[in-house]
Amino acid sequence: MKDAILRKARESAEVKEQFFREESDRIEALVRAMAERFARGGRLYTMGNGGSATDAQHVAVEFFHPIIEKRRPLPALALTADQALMTAISNDRDFAKVFADQLRVLARADDMALAISTSGHSPNLVQALVTGHELGLLTIAFAGKDGGRLHDLADYCFVVPSFSIHRIQETHVTLYHMVWDLVHVALGEDDVI
Repeated sequence: MKDAILRKARESAEVKEQFFREESDRIEALVRAMAERFARGGRLYTMGNGGSATDAQHVAVEFFHPIIEKRRPLPALALTADQALMTAISNDRDFAKVFADQLRVLARADDMALAISTSGHSPNLVQALVTGHELGLLTIAFAGKDGGRLHDLADYCFVVPSFSIHRIQETHVTLYHMVWDLVHVALGEDDVI
């Protein structure tokens, strides 16, 4: 068991190290683009399905209610959070429209949409990013494997090149914590982490 624990921890660290080495320039570009939009009053909308839905909620909470005293809150909302609205749209229209419909009502041109998916193929995330482009949003995707359909739809798509859902999700968690931290730094706040 101990060998399995150490092997899995090593695999996780290796996937993350390779990912961040290859994507650091693009992460910096994303962070600066997000900081500019937040500075202009933009808001971040997050979304995902299953485990990625909880990641989307985690991202929104990090931005909206920072746990670090010196960090200011930034407007973020998880489109997965309202169960009544999600089930109403799914029941009356189509589950594939559950995020796009919300963006059409809530989003403005300076806003951002973040779709999180291990496969990159979720129809509701695909439709959300298409709608995001139509509305002038900065579109962002965190995906895995080959990025799926999200790869070609997002302004910034970060693909964890692994077929292990666990390694993908572990890297996504590190990525969104890093993005949250560095957006604040790009906005002129102290690099305290």
